[in-house]
Amino acid sequence: MLAQIFLILAKVKWIYFMSNSKVVTIERHIIEGERKHPGATGHFSNVLRDLTLAIKIIWREVSKAGLVDILGTTNKENVHGEVVKKLDELADETIYKAMDHGGHLCVMASEENEDILLLPEKYPKGKYVLLFDPLDGSSNIDANVSIGTIFSLYRRVSEKGNGTLNDCTQPGYKQIAAGYVVYGSSTMFVYTTGEGVHGFTLDPSIGEFLLSHENIKIPRRGKIYSVNEGNYTYWYDGAKKYIKYLQEENKETNRPYSGRYIGSLVADFHRTLLYGGIFLYPGDKKNKNGKLRLMYEANPLSMIVENAGGKSSNGKKRILEIIPEKLHQRTPLFIGSYDDVTECEMYVSNDGIE
Repeated sequence: MLAQIFLILAKVKWIYFMSNSKVVTIERHIIEGERKHPGATGHFSNVLRDLTLAIKIIWREVSKAGLVDILGTTNKENVHGEVVKKLDELADETIYKAMDHGGHLCVMASEENEDILLLPEKYPKGKYVLLFDPLDGSSNIDANVSIGTIFSLYRRVSEKGNGTLNDCTQPGYKQIAAGYVVYGSSTMFVYTTGEGVHGFTLDPSIGEFLLSHENIKIPRRGKIYSVNEGNYTYWYDGAKKYIKYLQEENKETNRPYSGRYIGSLVADFHRTLLYGGIFLYPGDKKNKNGKLRLMYEANPLSMIVENAGGKSSNGKKRILEIIPEKLHQRTPLFIGSYDDVTECEMYVSNDGIE
């Protein structure tokens, strides 16, 4: 009986694909992209394939979070002193276990773990490095707000065997791929390998991510700003003046802007990428370097926005040119439409940034 069910499902899936010649799965898209590069071994495609499987498992658990005992917190704190949510822990473990044995990676690093994540000795080591934020926006889990996963890939700089800390602290311009997933009203997987930004929406009925947003381009300027104005009191003067500028009415410069802030970086960034505008998390008098992590959040999203025609900055310099000094380094982040970020830099370039 079970075999018959699987056969029926397979036939349905086949009919679905044959009835629409434009259907492109994420796996097909990745493979076709790799074919453009003579000498490609397929290892890179396999890394993204394994990661896609992990994302589907996380989506399955996120989608039923209210029905099983995975809401709420554990009794643990992560390296940043934040209480670990149960789904945080599950997502972190899922990605590691999906990626540790394929022979394509040499090391991983996660926002949830203080040290780099070495691979089990019994498995072969490859030439790629994976950094990830397993569940961005997890403080919103219990409120059923959109959350996500962020990742980036590098080539190793160490010669062989287990990867090292140096492999995991390369500047962002050395990324070879970056992406994020939004678990929301629909689940979207957005990624770039440096040749455009493409979005895929999960069709739960067939269990596949299908190309839905090809070659995403962020508008040159938007009408939305996204920031946690609850921190306004602690901001430096430049950030305060910039937000007041956006709120002033001026028809010639298309102001005032509308304020939109979800409090989940992936969700706020995704809206900014599609609609234009700017997301900002400035440093302030309490946290000079802001809250967001360079390696797990700022670098991958910066690679994506630049490949979509946008811009990202710490207020003084391009995010992707920052040389990391430590694994969990933080940075101010101003990211979005090119003209908006450029204009913002004029205000915040002296805001306590080292």
